[in-house]
Amino acid sequence: QVQLVESGGGLVQPGGSLRLSCTASGSIFSSYTVSWYRQAPGKVRELVASIDRFGGTNYATSMKGRVTISRNNAKTTVYLQMNNLKPEDTAVYYCNCLAWGQGTQVTVSS
Repeated sequence: QVQLVESGGGLVQPGGSLRLSCTASGSIFSSYTVSWYRQAPGKVRELVASIDRFGGTNYATSMKGRVTISRNNAKTTVYLQMNNLKPEDTAVYYCNCLAWGQGTQVTVSS
């Protein structure tokens, strides 16, 4: 059974940056697409970014230019670098690769 663990969330001021991390219990990141989603209170879960097994990336229009998805050389961790954060980016951010992680809270507020 795949287990994903996200980390790196927290409280940040508008314009600030955060880097989220996602690790898996097995070496699945080398074989499958890994995606980051987010869900704000009262809203549906939406795709933020994804990276396929070849390293190809895809970004949601709402965050394009402000986020970068990447992975380490060992393909054991996937990162989501978020810059110039806005209050509307406040949400629980989830990692997905054959399963969902527990999520990590990102709060953007002054």
